[in-house]
Amino acid sequence: MITIKEAKTRKELKEFVKFSFELYKDNPYWIPPIINEELDSFDKTKNPAFEHAEAYFYIAYKDGEPVGKIAAIVNWQEVNVQQKRKVRFGWFDVIDNIEVTRALLEKVQELGRKHNLENIEGPMGFSNLDKVGVLTEGFDQMGNMITWYSNPYYKTHLEQLGYVKEKEYIESIFSFSNVHPSVFEKAADLVKRRYGLKALDFKTTADVMPHVDKMFDLFNDSYKDLSSFVAITEVQKEYFKKKYISFINPEYIKFVEDKDHKLVAFSIVMPSFSEALKKANGKLFPFGFLHLLKAKKKSKDVVFYLIGVDPEYQNKGVTAIIFEEYFRVFTENKIENCIRTPELADNHSIQNLWKHFNPVINKRRRTYIKNL
Repeated sequence: MITIKEAKTRKELKEFVKFSFELYKDNPYWIPPIINEELDSFDKTKNPAFEHAEAYFYIAYKDGEPVGKIAAIVNWQEVNVQQKRKVRFGWFDVIDNIEVTRALLEKVQELGRKHNLENIEGPMGFSNLDKVGVLTEGFDQMGNMITWYSNPYYKTHLEQLGYVKEKEYIESIFSFSNVHPSVFEKAADLVKRRYGLKALDFKTTADVMPHVDKMFDLFNDSYKDLSSFVAITEVQKEYFKKKYISFINPEYIKFVEDKDHKLVAFSIVMPSFSEALKKANGKLFPFGFLHLLKAKKKSKDVVFYLIGVDPEYQNKGVTAIIFEEYFRVFTENKIENCIRTPELADNHSIQNLWKHFNPVINKRRRTYIKNL
C-alpha cells in the first residue's frame, strides 16, 4: 500500500531531501545538493520565493519505506499577473513504480483543484532561476549544480499518466579549443566604438556587488518575453546575491555598460562544481567546503549560467565583447570545456551565439503538462 505524508518539520524535510541520495547512491552522473542549502530553500522564513508562492512537500511510502517525493507549488505572481492558471510540481524523484508517481502527482493536482487552476506543469521550481525539467536524453552525462538528474522512466511514467510535452530544453558542451578569437575580436572592437560601450572587469566579489541589482533588472527586461518567465522581485535580488554571487569567481562575471554607465549586457559563468559536490556528498563540513573552494580556484570546466542583453542592443553584436573578455580569462585559467545549462529549444537567438564554437548537444529535458 502506498501512503503519502506531507513533510513539514526540518527533520521531515531532511528525509525529503535525503531520499534522492538513497535513490541515486550508485549513479555516477547525479550531483548531490548541499543538504542544508536545500532545506533553507524550503524554509518560508529564509526563501523570499514564499512571498508570492505556496509550496507543500510530500513523501511517498510503501511498506514503511520512502519510495518517492514531490513538491507542489503555486506561484501566485504567475497565476495573478500572467494569468497562467497552473500548479507546478518539482523536486520530483521516484522509484520505478508508476503507482507511486500517480499518487504523488495526485497530491499536486489536489492543490491545483483547490485553487481552481487549469493545469499542472513540471518539474519546475519556484522561479526561472530554479532547476527545471526531466531528462529525456543524456542520462550518461554528468549533471551540474543547477540541474536535476532524472531516471529514464520518469518520462515514461508521465506520458503513461497522460502528461504531454510543454517546453523542451537543450544543454550542450564545447571544447575551449574550439574558440578562435578571430570570430569575435574585430566585431567587439567595432561594437565598442560604434555604441560607446565598455566591459567591466572585476577582481573581487565586493567589486561586483554594487552592480548586481542592475543585472537583475536587465535579466527581467531581457527575458520577459520567454514563456513561463516570472520577474525577480527586490527581496529575491538580495537572496540570490547571497546564495549565488559568492560562489562565482568575480572574473567570471562580465558586464557591458554604455557611456552613461547603463548596463546593456551581462553574463555569469561558474566554475564546474560537479566533482566537488560529489565528494562533499551533501555536507559542507568538515571537508565539503574545501572541495568547493578548490573547484572554484582550480576547475578546468566552466558552466555558462546566465547571459542577458538589453532588448535595444540585441542583434547588435554586444556578445562579441563578452566573448572577448571570457577568452582572455579562460586562457589565463587554462579552461578546457564550456558547459551550457538548459536553454529553451525554441530560443534560437541564444543558440546562435554559440554556433561558431561547434557545440555538441549532450542533454535534452522537458517539462510536462496536463489539464486538471
